[in-house]
Amino acid sequence: MLRLALILQRSGPRLAGYAMVPLIRALFWLARALGPERASDTGAGLLRRIGPWLPAHRTAVANLRAAFPGMAEAEVQALARGAWDNLGRTGAEYAHLDTLFDYDPAIPESQRMEVSGLEHFYALRDDGKPGLIFSAHLGNWELPAICAAKFGLEATAVFRPPNNPAAARLVQEVRRRTMGGLAASGPGAAFAMQGVVERGGHLGQLIDQHFTRGVVVEFFGRPCLANPLLAKLARHYDCPVHGARVVRLGGGRFRLELTPPLALPRDAGGEIEVAGAMQAMTAVLEGWVRENPGQWLWMHRRWRPNMLPKARTPTAAAEVRPSPVVEPSQANVTSQGGAGAL
Repeated sequence: MLRLALILQRSGPRLAGYAMVPLIRALFWLARALGPERASDTGAGLLRRIGPWLPAHRTAVANLRAAFPGMAEAEVQALARGAWDNLGRTGAEYAHLDTLFDYDPAIPESQRMEVSGLEHFYALRDDGKPGLIFSAHLGNWELPAICAAKFGLEATAVFRPPNNPAAARLVQEVRRRTMGGLAASGPGAAFAMQGVVERGGHLGQLIDQHFTRGVVVEFFGRPCLANPLLAKLARHYDCPVHGARVVRLGGGRFRLELTPPLALPRDAGGEIEVAGAMQAMTAVLEGWVRENPGQWLWMHRRWRPNMLPKARTPTAAAEVRPSPVVEPSQANVTSQGGAGAL
């Protein structure tokens, strides 16, 4: 009986998650029945009301105050509610990911999507070389992976499954219908991602969340830890690195932007410098967030000062040997934050 009680105690959260499968599927089909615009508005309205009562709202407000010192409290609260609005819309739009990206270069005026930098998608697709794409939890962050699939760009999107098993199963089903390759973060994932690049493929990753074994970068003037995987792959394979973001334009419309390849810093030997490359990508992310602060996921604990590495003495630093492109200790590439693809 004691063993059974222990098993039930450990399995309780997972069993509760599976018990929610019917409810989550019912909400999914309700959003489907409402249509993309009404579902998006409903999700936004729901989270704008509920979000400020959740513990994560305190995190969002604290992050906004630190990122924008001197900003009026009313504006801080408005931006936090905007972040909940965007999250609610993104959640409701999962039911419509198969139809949301409707861009057609021949008739752009009739679409809900517009694309900037399409020539870079074509260049990535046709140059016969591997490529890397970084993105952030901005707007509807699922759309870049869908765009890649629509335009024939062979790309693998890295994502972290939701903690709730029911939500994870449903999100996985939706993504597999609309996107190209998928790689779930977890043990051994880094080696699979390296294999994608070795085969000449393209890898996309959200890089705007905390990564415990990451490199230190500055984001809004504050140090934080970033996953160095894309920079290590860029250094090892010397392949181009692009940024992709989605901006909400209002009225159920979006703009997807793909940057030109970044000019990443290099060391004295001409190789891409890992920490500097991650800082360059992070600087692009910061510019995006500053342009549309209400569309970023401020509820995530991006800054964790107590987890920053301690300063090394010169002697200790000299004893550290260079690491290979992917370290076994970094095989778990979980961002330790929210879910997302690309």
